Amino acid sequence: LAMSLPEEDLTCPVCCDIFTDPVLLSCSHSFCRGCLKHCWDTGIRECPVCRKKASKCNPPCNLALKNVCEAVLQVRRLSSVEDKVNCNLHGEKLKLFCLNDKQPICVVCQSSKLHKTHDCSPIDEALLDCKVRETNIAIGYLNKFCSLLLR
Repeated sequence: LAMSLPEEDLTCPVCCDIFTDPVLLSCSHSFCRGCLKHCWDTGIRECPVCRKKASKCNPPCNLALKNVCEAVLQVRRLSSVEDKVNCNLHGEKLKLFCLNDKQPICVVCQSSKLHKTHDCSPIDEALLDCKVRETNIAIGYLNKFCSLLLR
């Protein structure tokens, strides 16, 4: 997903981080709801980018952007598993992903009571599956969003 969408398209111009609960202003600029609220606490309700007066006090959620950002963050969380190489319980490498609990596990965890009956896959396969699934969802939301803009 990171390759198909430039990260700056997913970044709030106020906090410079990936959008959290993005809202869409009538000028088509998006912001994190919290960032916009902070900017508007001064009493001036205008777009922080283009300074156009906002037409609504409570702008709508940019659902397409929200879903894309959540997908990117989920992939990042899964990717960060590579940094956490060892299991906290057994000290073994985290080579598997428990599909039931949605968490990385080691081979000792897999044979434990907690995960014995669960479906597991190699962690790199689970990461790839997640990236593909989330990318497809994000593309679907972007297509819907673009078709709404073109109306």
